[in-house]
Amino acid sequence: MSIFSSDVFKGQHALVTGATGGIGSETAKVLAAMGANVTITGRKEDVLNELKEEIESKTPNAKVMRYVADLTDTSDRENLVQAAEEKFGSVSLLVNSAGMTGGGILEELTQEELERVMYLNHTVPILLTQRIYKTMKKDKKGSIVNVSSLSGIRGTYGGTAYTGSKFALNGFTQSFALEAIEHNVRVNGVCPGYVDTEMGRNGIRSKGEREGHSFEEQFKIESEKLPTGRITNAEEVANTIAYLLSDAAENIIGENIILSGGSVMR
Repeated sequence: MSIFSSDVFKGQHALVTGATGGIGSETAKVLAAMGANVTITGRKEDVLNELKEEIESKTPNAKVMRYVADLTDTSDRENLVQAAEEKFGSVSLLVNSAGMTGGGILEELTQEELERVMYLNHTVPILLTQRIYKTMKKDKKGSIVNVSSLSGIRGTYGGTAYTGSKFALNGFTQSFALEAIEHNVRVNGVCPGYVDTEMGRNGIRSKGEREGHSFEEQFKIESEKLPTGRITNAEEVANTIAYLLSDAAENIIGENIILSGGSVMR
């Protein structure tokens, strides 16, 4: 459901990482519908192409550039930013949505896996933000939203790597928000619980396997134990991100907004 005006972000440039994932793709659609020029990036070229076509078909005046990049690669990050700025000018809206699950119980966790998860989920958003913030600071304008997780608020079984990376990301959001607001750049985060995306469904499937349930059984269990009785969908997360990016949230900084269907109350 659209809840925003089509010109909220008119003339602004939004960069959405992880646009091949459920939350990233929905966020790109919402921001384009709100008038932003949108750069979408991810590793899967075919998915980016499909997303670009979908946005342009639903929002005829949308301006979308897709750029295939591996954000763990320093050169790819720099080339992405340069290409985006050449196409649409300075990035004033940044959504750090790229991320991954991974790890496992401590006894089985390897150093390689720990570092891989932490690098993509924590280090990469910092380094990309650092690059884009240079221009935001100079322009005295910008808004950033980091896509974290409910796992960054509380521990999870087997979550040493993933949960640790999201706790760290939340710390970055709060710390950087204090620095950036001095230059009129706002920084916030979102912390969804399970979301009905491929990543979310895989998480539910893994939990079901651990507890001896089918995916369908575990999905029902996870839904019914929420006060709302259902799993959050990606568009709801995207709408929250869009709100935080907008001037309607101009006095909100350093917050990590929880979207969990009320699970934190149980």
